Amino acid sequence: MLADTLARLQSTDRDIAGRVADHLDQLTKPPGSLGRLESLAITLATITGEELPRITPPGVLVFAADHGVAAEGVSAFPQAVTAQMVGNFVAGGAAINVFARQIGARLEVIDVGVASELSRDSAARGGESGLVHDKVRRGTANFAEQDAMKRSEAVQAIEVGIRAAERAVAAGCRCLIVGEMGIANTTASSAMLAVLTGEPVADLTGQGTGIPESRLAHKQDVIERAIEARAPDPQDPLDILSKLGGLEIAAMAGAYLGGASRRVPLLVDGFIATVAALLACRIDPKVRDYLVFGHRSREPGHVHALTALGGDPLLELGLRLGEGTGAALAFPLLEAATRMLADMATFASAGVAGSEGA
Repeated sequence: MLADTLARLQSTDRDIAGRVADHLDQLTKPPGSLGRLESLAITLATITGEELPRITPPGVLVFAADHGVAAEGVSAFPQAVTAQMVGNFVAGGAAINVFARQIGARLEVIDVGVASELSRDSAARGGESGLVHDKVRRGTANFAEQDAMKRSEAVQAIEVGIRAAERAVAAGCRCLIVGEMGIANTTASSAMLAVLTGEPVADLTGQGTGIPESRLAHKQDVIERAIEARAPDPQDPLDILSKLGGLEIAAMAGAYLGGASRRVPLLVDGFIATVAALLACRIDPKVRDYLVFGHRSREPGHVHALTALGGDPLLELGLRLGEGTGAALAFPLLEAATRMLADMATFASAGVAGSEGA
């Protein structure tokens, strides 16, 4: 499935950009006066190949998995919270449920690697947020002691994400928001980002779920020792993923690959989501042109991940929750950009005189 997805992934339609830019300049406004909303409209057109791109309804994919490195005391919450929060997602009580309802999104929660066995009674039944069971293994190993997972398991987890993206597109979703739940996943993300960018671990590692400053040095030390012991190849994204990554991070990368292969805009959330996007771009650089960055997280590593991708987020609200929440909050800006293209009058149609020259 991964090989087929990569074979299908094509570059975005750059030729359409000029035509959309010309149309924007004919709308009843001074040229460029709607700022980034205009460049966003052009980006959405190049992604979809449509001069009047459609991005509703959106689909939200939340991947859940546990991390063995949680045993090192790097999180403020116990590992059991991952499964408990999955139950909260399915019940409709989490922040991402609230924001998904607000934007009319299809929401799917995918168990790709929760350590406990989740109830089959909560499987997807056409409700608000069905739970899909697609578990690769019960959490990763503690990468402070051994590789997080086998390379084959990393590929399997990527393919979980591809399947989820294809389900969403088949259900009619025209934009994907990819979120996550996994206690200790900022530790895995910081470790991967350090190898992917070569930046110092101390510059990339934050408080995650809210660990006190006194424990932050311990978290950094765990990451540094793991990188030295695992010695992942910086030029091999699957090696980095299998040695230091998470199952939900792999699935998120897969969702980006799958969505890009279907020419769907990918609205990127915060720190963990951006590291997953960077991983996907290292697997296939063409993914980059399908990414729209929703917000800038308070996690210190996020700015480095954004820099590595040349990303300029739409919002900066001081968020650090994850789940896809920041991207969901940014979605109305994408909708505004497409409605501007489709619904604004031109100077000619409105009978308004245009500018008299530069």
